[in-house]
Amino acid sequence: MNFKAIFSSSLHDALENALHKDQIESLIEIPKSSNHGDLAFPCFTLAKQLRKSPAFIAEEVAKKINSDWIKRAEAVGPYVNVFFNKSLVSSEILKDVLSADHNYGSSTIGSGKNIVLDFSSPNIAKPFSMGHLRSTVIGNALSNIANQCGYNTFRINHLGDWGTQFGKLITAYKKWGEESKVAESPIQELFKLYIKFHEEVENQPELDDEARKWFKELENGNEEATKLWSLFRSESLKEFQRIYDLLGIQFDSFNGEAFYNDKMEAVVEQLASSHLLEASEGAEVVRLDDQDLPPCLIRKSDGASLYATRDLAAGIYRKQQYDFFKALYIVGQEQTVHFKQVKGVLKKLGYDWADQMEHIPFGLYLKDGKKMSTRKGRVVLLEDVLKEAIELAQKSIEEKNPQLTDKESIAKDVGVGAVLFHDLKNDRMNNIEFSLEDMLTFEGETGPYLQYSNARAHSLLRKAEVQSIEAVFTHGLDDSYSWEVIKLINECSAKMEKSFELLSPSVLAKYLIDLAQAFNKFYAHVKVLEKTSDYNEKLALVKAVTIVLTKGLNTLGMGAPKQM
Repeated sequence: MNFKAIFSSSLHDALENALHKDQIESLIEIPKSSNHGDLAFPCFTLAKQLRKSPAFIAEEVAKKINSDWIKRAEAVGPYVNVFFNKSLVSSEILKDVLSADHNYGSSTIGSGKNIVLDFSSPNIAKPFSMGHLRSTVIGNALSNIANQCGYNTFRINHLGDWGTQFGKLITAYKKWGEESKVAESPIQELFKLYIKFHEEVENQPELDDEARKWFKELENGNEEATKLWSLFRSESLKEFQRIYDLLGIQFDSFNGEAFYNDKMEAVVEQLASSHLLEASEGAEVVRLDDQDLPPCLIRKSDGASLYATRDLAAGIYRKQQYDFFKALYIVGQEQTVHFKQVKGVLKKLGYDWADQMEHIPFGLYLKDGKKMSTRKGRVVLLEDVLKEAIELAQKSIEEKNPQLTDKESIAKDVGVGAVLFHDLKNDRMNNIEFSLEDMLTFEGETGPYLQYSNARAHSLLRKAEVQSIEAVFTHGLDDSYSWEVIKLINECSAKMEKSFELLSPSVLAKYLIDLAQAFNKFYAHVKVLEKTSDYNEKLALVKAVTIVLTKGLNTLGMGAPKQM
């Protein structure tokens, strides 16, 4: 139900077309205190036009407000404040929720449009660290939010499976690697070799030349280099999949950088034939001076391809393959200039759809105020964090509810949910200081608090022992605690759309916290299970809360256990 549209329609009639409906709706405000009404309209804009004081206009307009949905209107200084008919509105909203059930809050704004999301994208042969968490969970949440808004989504894990780091790794493996150790513990051993390379190169700079040579060999299809690269990739994917299974995240494609090896030359030829490629100190670049950007490096002086070359090929391939309405790149903010360059080059090639490509940056996870770095070994493994969170959740369940069935599954939902929500409740542009203690707190604005609120609502419904809740209400809910919950439930679809519009899961996360807090106040003050005349309505409200919280939790990528 659109409260603002209802109010603006009444105002439009009362003002006798003095303002357009859209203009009226844009001026409507939500009072800071609910004691001042549900909505307010400031009359300042009309003063000059009507040649009356705003306060006088407010008095006149308040008397003319006429709507079944509005219980009363009153003038407070220059404002017209309205109070909605709680009983009537709550009945209507609850009917909508019960009727739509798990589809409540979904939208059709993206119907028939495709969205490609490039996220997670870890580098193979390196452990999946906390540094990868943000792209992974923000990307997954945005995919789910887009689905809820009616878009078709394609989730791409653009693996970092190509580049000069593989020359370094092959060099390190040939110099210090032991086949038996790598076979026993692939990622850990390869990670140690990668760190050792960066330690040794400080004293032996010639190692960098050797690494570059090996990467060139890999690009040329050298059998030994290709065999080692294939081993690094397959073992990495096994490790990554275990973590994705823990997080409950799936992808439509694992086509990484290497997938575009046979597609890059066509891009380079296009650039050359369009006279965009220029020589620069032995390398080849596309100048972007007109866009106030540094030149985009297309090919190194040794002929090796680059990150940008592959992203150009990937952009063209994805447009052809998916015909996207939007292509979202959920990648850290340090890549901002890179994506501007890629878009700039595509635009110079005449691909106007490059404007549909959007970089979704985010801040970093910091450890002791510093960026986590695999190169320097300053890293916290995501799998370790998830397992510790699950263990802590299991311990909490054993203490609080030892009789609970399916404890392991619930502990997984709660533990993983705690880690996910700690990330998603933050504005994505903020840096987050890594703190296991904060992440795993089971009180306050946390994932476990949301899940527990939902489980509490389910518990009330079980205790009521009602087979089904009738969507026929003889008494609406008109107490203030119910009303705050009803107003928030009504915002579900709008918040989902706002989350997509801003490409920010934190909008949805904060909304769910507000709803859970309002529900817990309702639970504390209203005797839900007392069989009063509005018993069915109270149960309907509780049911509606479970529908919205479950949908919200699942959309963020979290489980929603019915018992905790």
